[in-house]
Amino acid sequence: MRKRIIGIAAIAASAVVLAGCGSGGGGGGGTGGDIDFTAEPTGALSAWGFENADDVGQSRLDYAAEQLSDVEVDLDATAFDAQKFTTRIASGDVPDVVQMDRRYVTQYAAQDLIIPLDACFEAQDVTPDDYWYPFVVDDVRYEDGIWAVPQFYQPPAIILNKRVMDAAGVTNEEIDTSNPEALLGAVEKMYQESGGVPSVLGFDPVSTGQAPLWILGQGGQLIDGDGAPTLDDPSNIAGIELLKQLNDAQGGYAAVKSFTDSFDTFGDNNQFVADQVGAQVNAQWYPNVLSPYVDQIQIEAVPFKDSEGNPFSVSGGTAFVIPAGAENPAAACAWMVELTSEGAWEAAGAARAETRAEDGGINTGLFTGSPGPDESIREQYVTESGNAGFDQTISTYYDVLEYGLSFGSSPAGQDIQNELNNAVTAALLGDKTPEEALADAQQAAMRAYENATAG
Repeated sequence: MRKRIIGIAAIAASAVVLAGCGSGGGGGGGTGGDIDFTAEPTGALSAWGFENADDVGQSRLDYAAEQLSDVEVDLDATAFDAQKFTTRIASGDVPDVVQMDRRYVTQYAAQDLIIPLDACFEAQDVTPDDYWYPFVVDDVRYEDGIWAVPQFYQPPAIILNKRVMDAAGVTNEEIDTSNPEALLGAVEKMYQESGGVPSVLGFDPVSTGQAPLWILGQGGQLIDGDGAPTLDDPSNIAGIELLKQLNDAQGGYAAVKSFTDSFDTFGDNNQFVADQVGAQVNAQWYPNVLSPYVDQIQIEAVPFKDSEGNPFSVSGGTAFVIPAGAENPAAACAWMVELTSEGAWEAAGAARAETRAEDGGINTGLFTGSPGPDESIREQYVTESGNAGFDQTISTYYDVLEYGLSFGSSPAGQDIQNELNNAVTAALLGDKTPEEALADAQQAAMRAYENATAG
């Protein structure tokens, strides 16, 4: 058996994306049962959605090409578009491999627009639950089948601006999402305004972008075991109420959102260089953005914690699927497996190390969605940078890897996310109570779920 490990990495503002496999059981009518995934991989292969392939992505593409010399890959590097995807399927212009956000996968599985992957995994000697973090696999599991090759798991944590914290007399221990009283007290010490407009946020919770993290971390549930939305579950209220407290303590959501929208997030005057935040929720890729400014910032990090005080993370990222009607699914399966094999990740780790040696940047590791390569790349390439605070930040993200939870898999996953964001925004603005906002969101999300599962 050849050991296969799936994953991916992203740096700075652009995500590196590559991976996949597929067919087997579960879900609607498109079982892919007539496909021989053990066939020799040959011929033309079309792939869509492989945008922004950097050193990590290109090294893996090169590795896969070396392993499958009889496969000719036509790579469409334009971004995935949901409307374009359904149009292409309907017109018969079907790619062999498509990359998309994991939230779309179950939606297309329920509509029989993609094929399940179990037979592909079996043909390639891949056991998904052995190679990926289980909560990453759960993102693309539906009706006892696995419908995509997941990639990316870059957990969130809280990056601390020690200059702002030290000036206000705030300690790391006070930035504790399981202790609202201490957290709000720290926010009050650090928050500054000018003419009623925020000038320094004590804590940027990234309220809508990270809403599921806050709600699930406070014990909520967004999707049930069948994939139906549960937005109006009473357990979801606590997370929204905590977000509202944090925003109200800093001028209100509208003022906070306007201020954070002005951040030079990816630039020379980003919010840590400019001391515009005392702490902020960030995914693992953001330290890559900050690394060129290591001499201008003083950062550390702490885990995001659930209501019980345990480190907490939510998985998210992209995945690769094989659309129903793909002309060369056997080659697609083999190509995606090679692209995400141990050898491919070894090549990616070496490529990233070479890039960092050339540009003088800090190697923060590759967070792949799979424990094996995460550990091996960290051991080989993540070394002390000479900046203790930055190294502690990198270490914190590695420390929270094992604490992930799936967002949940649903045929209406994207609609659930959209309706949740609408509800959170309305509640934070005070336009609706959290209960009213969630009830309205549930109705809209349930209609989407019923439409997705009709027939």
